[in-house]
Order: sequence, then C-alpha cells, then structure tokens
Amino acid sequence: MSARTAWVAATVAAIAAIALFVAAGNWQRARMEAKEAERATVDAAASLAPVPLPDASDWSPWRWRQVLATGTWRGAAQILVDNRVLDGRAGFAVVTPLALDDGRAVLVDRGFAPAGAGETRVPRVDAPSGRATVEGRVVVPPARYVELGPAAAPSGNVWQNLDPSRIAAATALTLLPIVIEQDPGAPADGLVRRWAPAGPDATMHRMYMWQWYTFATMVAVLWIGFAVKRWWTRP
Repeated sequence: MSARTAWVAATVAAIAAIALFVAAGNWQRARMEAKEAERATVDAAASLAPVPLPDASDWSPWRWRQVLATGTWRGAAQILVDNRVLDGRAGFAVVTPLALDDGRAVLVDRGFAPAGAGETRVPRVDAPSGRATVEGRVVVPPARYVELGPAAAPSGNVWQNLDPSRIAAATALTLLPIVIEQDPGAPADGLVRRWAPAGPDATMHRMYMWQWYTFATMVAVLWIGFAVKRWWTRP
C-alpha cells in the first residue's frame, strides 16, 4: 500500500469515526433534553398546591402531583413491600389502603421501615385506623416488573412488588392504579418518609454526550496533527 493510499484510508476512517461519535453524542443530547423537559414539567406539577384526589381515567398527567385524599383506613389490609433500601439499609415500604367516600380506595405508601435480623426480619408496624385526610404525591407504579417465580408470591402481609391490581384482587378493594406517597410532614408514626426525587434524571445522558463529543474531538485533533506532520515532512 502506498503512502498516499494509506493516508486516504486513514482520512476516511477518521471521518467515519468522527461522524459516528458525533451521531452518538447527538442522540444522547436529544435524550438529555427530553428528560430535562420532562423534569421541568414534573417540577412545575410538584410545585402546585395540593388538590382533592381526582376521578381520572388516565393518571399519567397526575404523576407527581400533590393531592389530598379523605377516607377511612383499611388497616387489616396493610402490606409490607420487600426489597426496599434506604441509606444502605434493607427494609420495607409500609402500604395501607385508604377507602374513599365514593367507594374507591387508594394505596398509601406511609414510609420505610427497616428490616430486622433473623426471625424478626419483618418488622411489626401498627396499622392506622379511623378516618384521615392524607396529603402526598401521586405515583403510577410500573406496569411491568421482575418476577422471581414462586418466591414473588405474597407471604402473609409481605409482598415482593407493589401491584395495585394484584393487591385489589387479594383484598377485594376497588383500588385505583396509583399510589400516594404520604407527605413527610404527616404525623409521626416511626416510619421514614424520604422519597426519591421526582421525575427522570438526565445526568447520565449528559455524561455520555460529552464522552462521545470528546472522542470525536480527539480523533479530529489526531488527524489534524498527522496532517500537519505529513505536510511538514513531505519531500
């Protein structure tokens, strides 16, 4: 292969690499901007004053909205959702149904209870009773989740996944397909209410975007360096 042919091949390879890296960076930038826009919408919704829990058929527009729900606790149907982690400690989400005055019911995630050790791993958490008005944000649970086979089936009041439809079938309650994460300012009951930030996080897309753009820049700089060297050393 002649020097000229090798140089043309190297140039074509450099152009192809730069194009590929820029395209990958642009894709990550588009994903980042989409998530930033969604996050802005979520933040705007979360900043609104709480409203009474609506009668909605589509709950997507209500995700992360602050709502007020008034009804009667169904403490006998309280469940503990396993595989929760807070500050590196394993535990359970304590979820109690609230029967609304219109015949519907909604699951209320009242907070985190740490797991014990050995036979006392499952904590004993008192269930609330009587009427209450709950303030919190609307969360729409994922429609799909990882199934672990027979181990995923509920054991007593311990469940592996927070699935309103399955819980409704087990409790005979007309549950809404949402969960209310109770406001941290609720009356003290020994549970920890420190919820994850609402909405998507664009941090990883931003990092990958700059990574791909950096790769493209490195290839361009190397090609320019070789071009200058070739120009200065040509006979």
